[in-house]
Amino acid sequence: MDLNLAVLIDGDNIPSTYIKEMMEEIAKYGNPTIKRIYGDWTKPDLTKWKKILLENAITPIQQYGYTKGKNATDSAMIIDAMDILYSEKVNGFCLVSSDSDFTRLATRLREAGMKVFGIGEKKTPNPFIVACDKFIYLEILKYEAEENESESINTKAISTNSVDKITSKEIKLISHTISDVADDDGWAFLGDVGSLLQKKQPNFDSRNYGFQKLTPLIKSIKNFEIEQREAAKGRSKLIYVRNKRQKKK
Repeated sequence: MDLNLAVLIDGDNIPSTYIKEMMEEIAKYGNPTIKRIYGDWTKPDLTKWKKILLENAITPIQQYGYTKGKNATDSAMIIDAMDILYSEKVNGFCLVSSDSDFTRLATRLREAGMKVFGIGEKKTPNPFIVACDKFIYLEILKYEAEENESESINTKAISTNSVDKITSKEIKLISHTISDVADDDGWAFLGDVGSLLQKKQPNFDSRNYGFQKLTPLIKSIKNFEIEQREAAKGRSKLIYVRNKRQKKK
């Protein structure tokens, strides 16, 4: 069942450049039934947003900065989120911001049984990231858009130097996750591995490391082996993975 999502955007904190890619990404996870953006629309900084709001059916919410040094936009967004929560019109939220001030909001929404997605820049503080069910970096959507302009991408590596290099820390995370869901022979269904990785580290995304999907990312790491199995019904194939066993000396 598709989630009905409330998309709440911190206009003071997020650039307007890749709104199209951002909304396409959100549509992968549910139906954005409520779309609002918060900011002081009397300020010239938000001028770039105004044109694309109509094109994407996003409702601007005016919030004046009454006190210097205080972020009134954050407060308005948090109050609205709680009103939407109690209206019971949605079963998920997408909080678009790089601001750690929304950490407690994300936690509270999840406590109420809501699915919470976060979208922000790589500068986003870790407490906000881990408070979400899933966190997507805006830079990755930007690089994907640039790549799509030059060539069609399927599951091959994204040809950009801007993606992160996978480190021993991430490899260890994948390895432990495989062990957590593996059968007696060490094999784990890749779908289960991906789900558990997301729970352990909400910002884990194969696109961060230059791959569109988890399968090619796993294949690129020599520590793991992959096996394709026939599904019980239909023609689809199931992907299983396990840690390579150490050869006895």
